[in-house]
Amino acid sequence: MHPSQLSIQDFNYTLPEEKIARYPLVERDHSKLLIYKKGEIGDSTYRQIASYIPAESLLVFNNTKVVEARLLFTKESGGTIEIFCLEPDIQYPDITTAMNSKGKVWWTCLVGGAKKWKDRVLYKWITYQSKTILLSAKKIDHQQETYTIELTWDDADMSFAELLHASGLIPLPPYLNRKAEETDKERYQTIYAEADGSVAAPTAGLHFTESVFASFAEKNIQKTFVTLHVGAGTFKPVKAATMQDHEMHAEYIDVHKDCIQQLLAHLGKPIVAVGTTSLRTIESLYWLGVKTKINPAIQSAELFISQWEPYELTEKNISTKEALSALLTWMETQNCKRIITKTQIIIAPGYSFRLMNALVTNFHQPQSTLLLLVAAIVGDDWKKIYDHALKNDYRFLSYGDGSLLYSG
Repeated sequence: MHPSQLSIQDFNYTLPEEKIARYPLVERDHSKLLIYKKGEIGDSTYRQIASYIPAESLLVFNNTKVVEARLLFTKESGGTIEIFCLEPDIQYPDITTAMNSKGKVWWTCLVGGAKKWKDRVLYKWITYQSKTILLSAKKIDHQQETYTIELTWDDADMSFAELLHASGLIPLPPYLNRKAEETDKERYQTIYAEADGSVAAPTAGLHFTESVFASFAEKNIQKTFVTLHVGAGTFKPVKAATMQDHEMHAEYIDVHKDCIQQLLAHLGKPIVAVGTTSLRTIESLYWLGVKTKINPAIQSAELFISQWEPYELTEKNISTKEALSALLTWMETQNCKRIITKTQIIIAPGYSFRLMNALVTNFHQPQSTLLLLVAAIVGDDWKKIYDHALKNDYRFLSYGDGSLLYSG
């Protein structure tokens, strides 16, 4: 069956409210870790994760950084307008360029209280490094669910990333049903977060500590980093009866040539994706390589992955080594050290993995594309895994516990 024909109702389970972790544990690596391999389930903690990963494996982490994407403006009447910054306007080639903009930026946003916001400009005073700065917001365009907002501030030396850090709030997932607190600034962020741009954390990475990294080094387990900027679409519910009517969200990826070379060198050894975002990124690299193999002269603007493209390109039967080598050759021809593009890849049962041998991931919402991804790895055993987690007091969703899932 083609994944587009899957019924989302087949990926449902009952998630009691009390199983949702509203806050993280005091110690990151004390979170529980479910181990699934060859149909068998075991229990451990993240502190012991190195024991369950073979020596010389390569772990792939997503080093994106959550930005304070929620901006609150108070109208003259006293009402509040919330501007949730989703992603840069299409005029910017990538998120990093937009984040480094100074003085003014256009951003695609969700607007809370939009009906109460007439066409007047909103203003907000903020304090940053002992300076008082005036921030203004102006509606430029209205799409179906989002707005294009022009944000302007009167400090020519201040980047948009700095502006958000000074005036914005961390955008916690809606299912936590609480406001962001001071501790969330640190805990809703991985310890290796580096590249500003996400509006949600790559939550599988929240459990890792320097102590865990040290245990990897002792066992010669290597690591590499990719960047996928997580968008709000990761929480978008699947409302369609079958997946063919669901539009997968597109997200920016940014991968250095060195990482692709590392992946290529590790073919034949275990490659473990830490988080669904890392998994979607490395699998997208394969399909980008397929496109460069088919058309070595492909232009950068055409080099992205649409929702169902991987399933259409399967018949090309190009090996992972050929695909990654072709992508590296294309990058050399283009004289670029990083591949920056968007991926809309949807990984669901029926998908054939090209790079991933195992996935580290949290427990996901019922009827979500993330649960489909898990089912693509473990098949119908996802039900057994989630039933075990529910019966053994695992904590669910972003601040919850996690799992190490081996394919095959």
